[in-house]
Amino acid sequence: MKALVIGCGIAGPVTAMALREVGIEAEIFEAYGQGAENVGSFLNIASNGLAALRVLGAHRQVLDTAIPTPRMVMWSGSGKRLGEVANGLRLDDGTVSHTVQRSDLYRTIRDEAVERGIHVHHGKRLTAFEDHGSEVTARFEDGSEATGDLLIACDGVHSRTRAILDPQAPAPRYSGLYSFGGIVKGGTLAGEPGEYHMVFGKHAFFGYSVAESGETWWFANLPRRLGDVPESWRPELVKAFEDDANASAELIGRSEVGMGLPIHDLPPVPVWHRGRVLLLGDAAHATSPSAGQGASLAIEDAIVLARCLRDSRDHREAFERYEAERRPRVERVVAYSRTISNSKAAGPVARVFRDLMLPIFLKKSASQESLSWMYRYQASL
Repeated sequence: MKALVIGCGIAGPVTAMALREVGIEAEIFEAYGQGAENVGSFLNIASNGLAALRVLGAHRQVLDTAIPTPRMVMWSGSGKRLGEVANGLRLDDGTVSHTVQRSDLYRTIRDEAVERGIHVHHGKRLTAFEDHGSEVTARFEDGSEATGDLLIACDGVHSRTRAILDPQAPAPRYSGLYSFGGIVKGGTLAGEPGEYHMVFGKHAFFGYSVAESGETWWFANLPRRLGDVPESWRPELVKAFEDDANASAELIGRSEVGMGLPIHDLPPVPVWHRGRVLLLGDAAHATSPSAGQGASLAIEDAIVLARCLRDSRDHREAFERYEAERRPRVERVVAYSRTISNSKAAGPVARVFRDLMLPIFLKKSASQESLSWMYRYQASL
């Protein structure tokens, strides 16, 4: 059996490696003409995602480029400490959730896939596919095509494959937030290594972690009308945080601030698969980054899909099993993450209510025990 994997972000290479583990040949077809070594900021890879990578023997390579971030401390913009929650769980080998630059995670996972003999084709933007019943053919913008037994779409929240598979599929929905991030040497923000500090500011949301190296890894979520893009984002961010009781505005003022990216997620997608074509990761269930689970869910998907295909070589039955196992979990995470994103974009009245109620919410709904459903999941082959 041979699978055509569309997309070489994070989900694509992990999927190809997982399929190879169960004896399915896989090739990756990436739309862009080159790799993404210098693309994106950083992201959280939770303990459940690292546990899934460990199934493939690939988690140590990722940890070598990341910083441990097992705890989150919540603050109001006025400087009030609202509470503390765990960022994932500690695995049996001591591994905790980590923060990693997206480019490092991408490079590490892709290089590992290539090392294992998986071929990556760049400059292959999907334009159409045809399911012949016994095989499926993918056609690309450059006029080339490829044929395999399965087509697995790992092409992200704006998936071209999803639009072809189901023209009625819901479009990505904007969260109301633009995302920014950076890494600064030194800094005046207090924090112990391993802690994420999350600030529900008066006008925007700010998060940071201080690495053992002394670097400050920071991100910001700014409420903004979609498409309302200024000539320079830095003064907009400084203004958004200058009334908060911390040094976030000062830190941003001396940071390199790139283009802000609008945050999208997906409402429930009715069609995950049809015939020999299946959606995986963000193509099926994109979540906002607020729960820190996007990459982890995609890695879990890859492991579960490989297991289902191994246990039932009838692809239709395998796809049904995969969806039945994954849909309830991922849609719960998407909904949970969207709730957090909505709190970041709260108006003046809602901010007061949020800051009053958040300590109670953290104790009841965001404790390590109450979030065990998210972190204790074990993807296995």
